[in-house]
Amino acid sequence: MCVGATAGRALKTVLQGILLSSEDEKMNSMDLLRYMAPVAVLLLVPATLIMEREAFGVVATLAREDPNFIWILLCNSSMAYFVNLTNFLVTKHTSPLTLQVLGNAKGAVAVVVSILIFRNPVTFVGMLGYGITVAGVVLYGEAKKRSK
Repeated sequence: MCVGATAGRALKTVLQGILLSSEDEKMNSMDLLRYMAPVAVLLLVPATLIMEREAFGVVATLAREDPNFIWILLCNSSMAYFVNLTNFLVTKHTSPLTLQVLGNAKGAVAVVVSILIFRNPVTFVGMLGYGITVAGVVLYGEAKKRSK
């Protein structure tokens, strides 16, 4: 599942890069987001209904119990919108590969912050994996500098 998710994310990012940088398409980040959002809804709502049958009922219950929940949900949705827009802008101005490397770096930073704040335990194999990730990010940065 992890390899499939990584491959799917990479394919999506490469397609974004092609659509955003192609002279024939002339697509900007907002247009791409406008076209991708409905497709994501069409894919994710049925998946949610299949895998988490009670999810919509839980949301309705939480909204009835606490009216602030709707504001929290709207804030979360807005943040997701801006994350996607930022991803598209980064892809347009750098490259799909740079976005993937930044995503891996973000994951490693999130783990370090999680360890520092929540004192989450990490195995030797986990530390080795995060070390390889950080080394890959550093090597990519060095390769990028040398190519200029």
